[in-house]
Amino acid sequence: MRWRGAGRAPAQRRGQPHNLLFPSLGQPLRAGGGRTVFAQACRGGGARGCGGRCARAAGGPLGGRGWLDGAAGVGIAGGGGRLRGILRRAGGVAAAVGPHGRIGHLRRISLRHVTAVGAVLLPAQVLIACGTADSPSGSQAVQGGAAAGGSGDPVTVEPPVEFGLNGSAKRYCSAIWVSERDRVEALYSSVLLTAQDVSDYESGTLVFNVDDQRRIVTVSTGGVDGRARHFSDQGCVILPPHTDNVFFTPREVVSALPDAATTPWPMGDQLPVEPLPVDVNEELLAEAVEVVLGNADDNRAAFVVVHRGRIVAEAYGGGAHRDMQLESWSMGKSMTATLIGRLIQMGHLELWQPAPVPEWQNSPGDPRAAIRIADLLRMSSGLRFTNSGASQEQMAQSFIAGQRDHWLGYEAPIDVFKFSISREAEYPPDTVGRYRNSDPWALGYIVKRTVENELGGEYLTWPQRALFDRIGIRRFVMETDAYGNFLLTGYNYGTARNWARLGLLYLQRGVWNGERLLSEEFVDFVQSPAPAWDPPVYGGLFWLNPADESGRGSRIPTLPPDAYNAAGAGDQRTYIIPSRELVIVVQSHRSPAAHAPDRRDREFEALGLAVKAVDAGWNW
Repeated sequence: MRWRGAGRAPAQRRGQPHNLLFPSLGQPLRAGGGRTVFAQACRGGGARGCGGRCARAAGGPLGGRGWLDGAAGVGIAGGGGRLRGILRRAGGVAAAVGPHGRIGHLRRISLRHVTAVGAVLLPAQVLIACGTADSPSGSQAVQGGAAAGGSGDPVTVEPPVEFGLNGSAKRYCSAIWVSERDRVEALYSSVLLTAQDVSDYESGTLVFNVDDQRRIVTVSTGGVDGRARHFSDQGCVILPPHTDNVFFTPREVVSALPDAATTPWPMGDQLPVEPLPVDVNEELLAEAVEVVLGNADDNRAAFVVVHRGRIVAEAYGGGAHRDMQLESWSMGKSMTATLIGRLIQMGHLELWQPAPVPEWQNSPGDPRAAIRIADLLRMSSGLRFTNSGASQEQMAQSFIAGQRDHWLGYEAPIDVFKFSISREAEYPPDTVGRYRNSDPWALGYIVKRTVENELGGEYLTWPQRALFDRIGIRRFVMETDAYGNFLLTGYNYGTARNWARLGLLYLQRGVWNGERLLSEEFVDFVQSPAPAWDPPVYGGLFWLNPADESGRGSRIPTLPPDAYNAAGAGDQRTYIIPSRELVIVVQSHRSPAAHAPDRRDREFEALGLAVKAVDAGWNW
């Protein structure tokens, strides 16, 4: 699912089956009353690509046993939610959606991913097949072969062009109105992710249009658009097709804290005027700042070092400043863990309880009922969910065959919470550790459901009241999908100081100003190795630094083995080092097209210098 350049919209030959939602692939899908209308499956009256026939059909209600079954040459689509695959024979055409939303491989088909506008469930899937072979009825997805009139080889599925454009529009929208960055700098540093993207933009193939009045960014190529819109405190959201609105009511998020400028750190931004303690080496800290920020090609944004609760070094680069909400990417996973930790401390959840997901717990014999909150925190749920490193066979079982499930929430206007909890079990829980967005999204669903159903609270403002105001964070932008679900796996923006505050909460073992916000058990849990991960580099939505044979940290040799960190794409990290009473925040601009080759090495060197600045005996 990673977008590699804008590319061009695929040519639409007369009669070729095409999608009815995305503009590049045909007319819009029309939804109303929970039903999906599949207007016309083939472009051009003669439908020459479909054996001279044009398929028309109506879809069943989303969330049930959705299906399309019409006149000669029709495909079948499963409804949203836990899809129940059905297979029909209609003339000479075979198509199927397998159990739990798996899309089967068929020869000579057009496969497109469709999202129902106005529905509150998962996207429907539509497969359209044009062929001549008969196919038997059944309840499983066809896996190629004679039933579909082919040799059984997998079909290569390209994601709709809109997916990549949506992601680019969202990132640019956030850079403009969340981070308030220079627009040219942001475009090259955080939006154009590859050299091909840069080439497409500079050649005019890739076009960005900014509507400042409505705060909408549109990214276009070859007549195809992707769009995102700024919704104030919910940041920027990928827009569903053919609408400028989202499926939730945005909320204003207001901090109850006094002015940060006149409030002492860490509850505010007022720093002490006294010199640093004599046991802190200022020269080494200055050297660390120079190493991490001195190379302009590294495209670094922020470097903050906190020792024993006091900021001892702070510097910014790449146009960033102290108050800028910076892209934080998967550091937000650690924020999800913290929200779960708050609910545990408040008595609404238990770390080791079965995950309170009704779709799992209320289905007799469902193996997902055994998944615990702890398993989700450890990314060891065993849910079927593909990402980098998945085998070809596993990729064939993706929600969209051949495409990574992990990236869908970043580029498609779907309900990510319902998407994640709809996935079937692939492994027993706590047996396989894998980096998958399914688990933090499922945790996000649990947070939302608990806040709304048990606390009777307003979900979009609850983190500010329950966590942020208590640790000095006045603004932290947690963007959502089009359904109002926090996308804390990547679409979140925070200042370096605010990430340092979160690190301090863990360094202080969950206590802030005498109030316990996280239990000691929870703080220990997130920094303990997940048993299913080999090697043991992951804890509870935090990364670890286990000792190697020499006793040094195996992942980051310049840090002690007790260090653990929140981490996000593009080198965003908040390090917590209990043995040295340190929190170190490093934030960077995202684009790998601008990275110098040794950027990570310089970061590691700066980390080692920061540790040595407070511990003269530290060497690496």
